[in-house]
Amino acid sequence: MERHRGDFRQRKALRPSQLRLTDEDLSLPARLYHLRDLPWLNCYKNQLKSENKSANTQKSYVSGLRAYIETILPGEDVLSEAEYESMSIHELAQRMDPFNGRIDLWTHSLADLRPTTYNARLAAARHLLKWLGHRWPEHLTRARTGKRLPRTLTKRELTMVLDAAKTSEDPVASVVVTLMLDTGLRVSEVCNLNYGDIDIEDKSAKVIGGKGDKDRLVLFTKRSLDRINAWLPVRSSRIKFEDSPLLLNSAGRRLQPRGVQRLMDNLAIEAGLPKGKLTPHVLRHNFATGLLERGADLVSIQKLLGHSSIATTRVYLEISDQTLREVYNRAQSMRHNIIEAEVQSEEMVENTPYTSVAGIEDF
Repeated sequence: MERHRGDFRQRKALRPSQLRLTDEDLSLPARLYHLRDLPWLNCYKNQLKSENKSANTQKSYVSGLRAYIETILPGEDVLSEAEYESMSIHELAQRMDPFNGRIDLWTHSLADLRPTTYNARLAAARHLLKWLGHRWPEHLTRARTGKRLPRTLTKRELTMVLDAAKTSEDPVASVVVTLMLDTGLRVSEVCNLNYGDIDIEDKSAKVIGGKGDKDRLVLFTKRSLDRINAWLPVRSSRIKFEDSPLLLNSAGRRLQPRGVQRLMDNLAIEAGLPKGKLTPHVLRHNFATGLLERGADLVSIQKLLGHSSIATTRVYLEISDQTLREVYNRAQSMRHNIIEAEVQSEEMVENTPYTSVAGIEDF
């Protein structure tokens, strides 16, 4: 019995996820063996590209991992910029041993971050360790995130934003707000939209390489087309460097997401909205909840938004109190109209002279 227990303890101690790597027992995955002496940063960036990660994800992973890699253990020197970039894959794998305490010091420094941001940092670290052939420490888990409803604007707030966009000194404001509100495009998709992607006659546009490098079709309303047609003469006057983008800034370059957010901040001030309430994603939320209120099914909304999973779209079922009030009032109004129609119908029947087959025959 004692021997059995001893064997069990020995086998448990030899689990790979529990072993602490040393210089002698460190072994890279076969796919990295011939790359072991190359600088890690360029190799890792190429790995992210080969996995078809979006540009935003690549940037987020690389920037988010820096603090983790630069975390120093007792007795270590601070990494210089040159040392950070020139470190070989083999050296990085040794440094990133998940059981030497570095990852714990790093995660402790993230304690004040929001749960979603904390989980994003962990996702980047998990990806790096997996690439290096390390196992993720079992004691590190994702933070629990509360259920947050999509933020939307009320009808009154939307009206103020649209009015502010119409009277804005920047002519691109109106077309940007209308496109995002009527199509549900992401801010990056609006900025990447080319004039050649638009089919005016079909009232549609093809989004090339959206999130997850997926293409999809978006549909335009008459209002959207009117704004695009009104924008085209201004666009022609702004063309300097390239003529493919639909939206150009005053310098003649393709509009960028950061420029759109600055535009939203200015429109929020003009519309009298609190700072941070108007964002590109809020307009996307309004597009989705508006479709839901008007009876669109969830699968159609998923396709129009370009969601990979319907679970992402399902969050819009948890609509806001304001939307619930509007739905309730509309339903009650319809009920009242139905009752009135029924009463009028009954009165008409009572006031109509009665005729029967016998009466007609007698006549």
